[in-house]
Amino acid sequence: MNNRTIMVLNMLKASRTVHLFLATTFFISGLVVNFIQIILYFILKPFNKALYRTLNWYLCYTMYSQLVCLAEWWANVKLILYIDKNDWNKYFGKEHGYCIMNHSYEIDWLMGWMACEKMTVLGNCKAYAKKVIQYIPVLGWGWKFAEFVFLERSYEKDKEVINKQIKELADHPDPMWLLLFPEGTRFTPNKHETSLKYARENNLPELKHHLLPRTKGFIASLPSMRGKIPAIYDTVVVFKEDDPVAPTITNLLFGKSVTAHMYIKRVPLEEVPHTEPEQEKYLRQMFLRKDKMKESFLQTGDFFKNSGIAAVEPWVPERRIWPALNVIFWLVSILVPMLYYLIKLFFSGQIIYFTIGTGLIFTFYVLLQRTIAMSETKHGSSYGTKIDSHSKPE
Repeated sequence: MNNRTIMVLNMLKASRTVHLFLATTFFISGLVVNFIQIILYFILKPFNKALYRTLNWYLCYTMYSQLVCLAEWWANVKLILYIDKNDWNKYFGKEHGYCIMNHSYEIDWLMGWMACEKMTVLGNCKAYAKKVIQYIPVLGWGWKFAEFVFLERSYEKDKEVINKQIKELADHPDPMWLLLFPEGTRFTPNKHETSLKYARENNLPELKHHLLPRTKGFIASLPSMRGKIPAIYDTVVVFKEDDPVAPTITNLLFGKSVTAHMYIKRVPLEEVPHTEPEQEKYLRQMFLRKDKMKESFLQTGDFFKNSGIAAVEPWVPERRIWPALNVIFWLVSILVPMLYYLIKLFFSGQIIYFTIGTGLIFTFYVLLQRTIAMSETKHGSSYGTKIDSHSKPE
């Protein structure tokens, strides 16, 4: 690729007009998907749940893979995996999984989606999410129809929801991954201070790079998983702190590349203890290992050198073409007719309708900016700035 081509690509990536087109494509395609999901939910699901879930897999994939494409093909994000190759070939993408990930960055979840796309389970990625999110158009509505586990962050109310929902998810006909961020919120210095104070007062492990994990959701999930979800996937995502580009959605939108390092270890569910006190200890020890791995990585550039964790050779999986083809399909399907009619309205003198149309397009851009703002660490929730009674050890 010559310098002129690179310059043109960089101009496109920095263009607000291009960002506007990407936002319009994402939100309109998302609303189309939501509309189809609503029809299938009421007409098909009551009579054939398996077929509904199979079709919904593709509907979710067409939404999620647009964001994967933004990372992989637009911003050229490099994802380095540290996974046992034998486990990768034998288990990853071939069974239900319970993914336990650290939550330290704005885009750690997107790195998880990138990994899931490569193991062909992106359309069946589920997660625990705040209940209010299900009312947000596009992703929120999509997650509702995809059977995400929506919680109110009140253990007494959430316990039954978790039990019921996981039993439902475990019956999926295709491999499904359920993501839990036990920290409950993204890492910030203020939340970390609160976490450290609580750990000292209760004689719990002090974590340098993570918040103390909330154990109740993890414990409530395990009984419904036994015999149905074979393994936990212990996941750590880290970015180098001296990288010139911060790992944010905004930087990805401007086409700025980052490199993510992701360690995933498969742990058979049989290895998880059966009593609640032991399960609490198990999860906290898991995060103590994550903390040691991140500390080792930040000091040496190696997860394993100073952490005491068995080394795994890093490797970079190839990009799959499907996310890019999916985005091209939606760009052509939405932008070509939309721009044609806007130009036609402008030259026909119907300025009022032209103004309404362009106003709607800018509305999608504003929605994009608000969505990005919600993902930024500085705009994160206050959850984690205090420890409630449901997080205290028994």
